Amino acid sequence: MSEFLSDADFTRFRDLIYNESGIHFSESNRTILESRLKERLKAEKIETVGQYFSHVRSDQEELKVLLDAVTTNLTRFFRNAAHWQTFENYVLPDLVKYKREKGDRKFRVWSAGCSTGEEPYTIAMQLLDLLPPGFDIEILASDLSLKSVLTGQQGFYPDSRVTGIPEKPLAKYFDKKDGGYQVKDSIKKLVTFDYHNLKHDSGKRNLDVVFCRNVLIYFDEPAQKVVVDRFWNAMANHSFLFIGHSESLFGMKTQFSFLKTDWACIYAKDV
Repeated sequence: MSEFLSDADFTRFRDLIYNESGIHFSESNRTILESRLKERLKAEKIETVGQYFSHVRSDQEELKVLLDAVTTNLTRFFRNAAHWQTFENYVLPDLVKYKREKGDRKFRVWSAGCSTGEEPYTIAMQLLDLLPPGFDIEILASDLSLKSVLTGQQGFYPDSRVTGIPEKPLAKYFDKKDGGYQVKDSIKKLVTFDYHNLKHDSGKRNLDVVFCRNVLIYFDEPAQKVVVDRFWNAMANHSFLFIGHSESLFGMKTQFSFLKTDWACIYAKDV
């Protein structure tokens, strides 16, 4: 047992974080929670874990900071090439055909768990490059980490963070600045960033595509089911869901259909 974090304290924080966000800490990743708590106690100049627990319970802003601290924001532009190939070669042609038949000229996409913005900006670049003229683009990007959301809103990325972007879109959609690259307004205006906890309904409806990659792994099965059902309710009758390549809805009672394309496996809603 850790001298810093007793079993009782671990249970209290584990349950608090789960109840507030759906993020599940097991014994195997207890050390991650412990290191994040040490950082917050130091930052707040609080001496004991018990005092910090009382502080978090009485201060909603500090609770948000804690939830931010325990999330892992690992991302990059064009992450998982197979998904972008599926998006380009299967999802977009299918949706363009369907929308033309319905007379719908708006593409609505949600990047849920968008981290620092690389994913929604990749979506924006893809849509601008691949959609035929006459379609409006609306991209919602949300995350539990307010710090990450603010980074995405700013749209500035150091040189090391743009290595995954091909040369042509990098020149087309970014301006070179000292030490990095700034997303151009032509891309920024398509993306709306928002702080959002997936435990709650986003209020969005009729979404054509939802990206929620490498987020469900932080939830236990009941919380995963809640999130996936919320996606179903938010999505249009003919739409597509992307989750992480190591994630699956297998064994979950869900209304989504499993879809195996030539490039990657995704999920579809078609009612």
